[in-house]
Amino acid sequence: MAISIQNVSKKFGNQMALSNVSLEVPPAQVLGLLGPNGAGKSTLMRLISGYFPATDGTVSVCGFDVLGQPMEARSCVGYLPEHNPIHTDMYVREYLEYTAGLHGIKDVSAAVSSMIEKVGLTPESHKLIGQLSKGYRQRVGIAQALIHDPKVLILDEPTSGLDPIQLVDIRELIREVGRDRTVILSTHIMQEVEEVCDRVVLIHQGAIVADGALSAFASKPGGLESAFQELKVPS
Repeated sequence: MAISIQNVSKKFGNQMALSNVSLEVPPAQVLGLLGPNGAGKSTLMRLISGYFPATDGTVSVCGFDVLGQPMEARSCVGYLPEHNPIHTDMYVREYLEYTAGLHGIKDVSAAVSSMIEKVGLTPESHKLIGQLSKGYRQRVGIAQALIHDPKVLILDEPTSGLDPIQLVDIRELIREVGRDRTVILSTHIMQEVEEVCDRVVLIHQGAIVADGALSAFASKPGGLESAFQELKVPS
């Protein structure tokens, strides 16, 4: 498995953000974490990315324990958080070269040129990031997450704040990069999952409440929309 999560819980003080979550994701699958805001999606993604430890349970990426083998696990992961932490005062190519250097890539120039072409940044590559539209900034964020060719790509709300044209472009890019790696994306937008993902996991109040292929949800009364709307009803 590309990702294995076993009986994971996470507490922040007295607040339980995740409760006994188990999940396995095979290679080359695009999985959508779908749930309302505050459901625990971002917490789960940060655990996979090694940004903080689980309170209980284990997380492994590409066979490496995130806590026991953090360097090996992190080398397998590319991560784009919800609030894209790019440096707006740097040029696109400059920033990607800086990121590539942090990953110890030997031929930085070649790697950056290839990534710029892959994510459709060629016309913008010599501009300051602060001059780019939100859609192109997201492309830069995805490029930095992919620059070291990770086997797992984690995208937290990757289309938040994009206009309709930018939405289409970024969703197509996610489908493209997901052809040869595992992708997990979180969203509170059902259409996002339907258009991009192979599989959907519904998460609510820190727990997985449903998990299956899109086709499996489609065969049920009301489909995925009905299952998702039920999560929005106050319990």
